[in-house]
Amino acid sequence: MAFDGFTGKDFQVFAIPDFAGRMAAIRKQIQPTLYALAEEIGPKLKATVGSEVFSHVAKHMRRTVNPPDDTWVAFGPEKRGYKKTQHFKVAISRHCVRFLFEVGPEYADKVRCVKRWQREIDRLAPALKKGSALSWYKNEHDEDPAAILASLSPQEIGGLAGELTRRKDGQLVFGRRLDQTETLRQTPQGFERAALATFAELSPLYRLG
Repeated sequence: MAFDGFTGKDFQVFAIPDFAGRMAAIRKQIQPTLYALAEEIGPKLKATVGSEVFSHVAKHMRRTVNPPDDTWVAFGPEKRGYKKTQHFKVAISRHCVRFLFEVGPEYADKVRCVKRWQREIDRLAPALKKGSALSWYKNEHDEDPAAILASLSPQEIGGLAGELTRRKDGQLVFGRRLDQTETLRQTPQGFERAALATFAELSPLYRLG
């Protein structure tokens, strides 16, 4: 199946109020598109990060009552899963699509990650500040960013790594948002280029992991 882009109906899925209805629509309406997107850009990410990349479409197996506010395909270095490693993600929710880099709550060694981050921040921060509308998100599921990286000092960007160890569910999330209107204007090829360009800007973080 070729990736044909997202449609207005995909965004409307997240307006379905009940768990069973929304989950059924995610499986029928959105997951085939995410699998197709994974087939298109997954192999191309190997050249971007310099190593094998495996795709994982979210199944939401832990949810039984509250319907998910977003769904996604993740790209990481492990075939068996992505949550314990650094990963990229294309996530769709009610009002936008986000291209994200994440070190999530289940990352295997957060203390070591923070040390690597602090050691490399003088190199990383200037590149992140130059990125095309790259932002910091407090939570992987947030539609709106907490800060635009270009507006932060290198010291402030460096301090964000502390989010990983401040709480048990600490995470570090950077990325770019495309609102619904902008997403629907994109051709499938344009959308793929936007995703890959964002992941290329974030690739130094991925390689650091």
